[in-house]
Amino acid sequence: MVGIALLGAGIFARKEHLPAIEASPALFELKAVYSRSQASAEALAAASRSPASVAVYFDEPAAAGKSLDDLLARTDVAAVVVALPILSQPAVVQKALAAGKHVLSEKPVAGDLAAARELIAWYAALPSAPARPIFAVAENFRFWPELLYAADELRKIGGDVATFSLKMHQFVKPDNNYLNTPWRKTPEHQGGFVLDGGVHFVAALRLLLGAAGHEVKQLVGFSGLLEARLPPVDTVTAVALTQGGKSGTIAISFGTEFKAGLEVEVVTTQGAVVWEPKKVRTFTRAAGEGDGPVEVAKTFAADSGVAAEVAAFGQAIAAGAADPRQTPEEALKDLEILQRLLESGAGGATLQTIQG
Repeated sequence: MVGIALLGAGIFARKEHLPAIEASPALFELKAVYSRSQASAEALAAASRSPASVAVYFDEPAAAGKSLDDLLARTDVAAVVVALPILSQPAVVQKALAAGKHVLSEKPVAGDLAAARELIAWYAALPSAPARPIFAVAENFRFWPELLYAADELRKIGGDVATFSLKMHQFVKPDNNYLNTPWRKTPEHQGGFVLDGGVHFVAALRLLLGAAGHEVKQLVGFSGLLEARLPPVDTVTAVALTQGGKSGTIAISFGTEFKAGLEVEVVTTQGAVVWEPKKVRTFTRAAGEGDGPVEVAKTFAADSGVAAEVAAFGQAIAAGAADPRQTPEEALKDLEILQRLLESGAGGATLQTIQG
């Protein structure tokens, strides 16, 4: 069993990371929590199953023996989950890795490509002996049962990609809990909600395209701000091209009041798979000539995938290598597509090439 600490006491840390850690008692034992303020750290510890055994660390007010450095100096803490504001994470990730702790950090891997590449290069340069700690980046969509099923369906039907689409429309209301966290309300990171939430949807698209042997390599698009409370942009719409020359569309919006939904569709020369949360539809060719396609639908129970990704992190620690779905390089590919969408929009639909 690995002693673990949760760094961050925000909404997702409370609702998802804490229960996920406690759902893997054979892998992890929660030893400590950290937050900027004493009050939020204490509230997070109090929400755990064994508050008396969870130590609390914080920045404000300053107190001897209660800093993040003090937490990272503990020998009974071998791993940390980092769930902090986007621009705060890379420095904390570096500090934890430098202290020899295994790290699972929330997506995106960093606020932009330059910071992400710098962090990844720094990690790669760490001594491999006696044992370099695991650096994993969380992307819970890669653990959604219905997405994994959809990817399997694409591999089964086969064929070459004909086209694809990602459509995500949502309306972030003024009272949205995530919006009303200070760092999201007045974002200093590029893209605002489009970066913070958009990497999930890009990851889903990449997972399904990858199952059909394709990756996005070029894109051109537009961006805009539909709702003033969601700066700097809340909407991106683009045409994308894979390395095999197959085109598709990407539409992500957090400001569409009268349109809602999330769907990724990949169409091949042998059929099609349409994924949406809790449902997958597979279309294949009918046996009889001239008959329409055969549709098979499968529904799923809601599952955020966070418990599975935290368990995968624990298994990676035991194995001594990061789960392929959690490598920082994989997270970098999500970030690159998202950043290129933003750059294309900011440049008035300039053509962007994906290097990853």
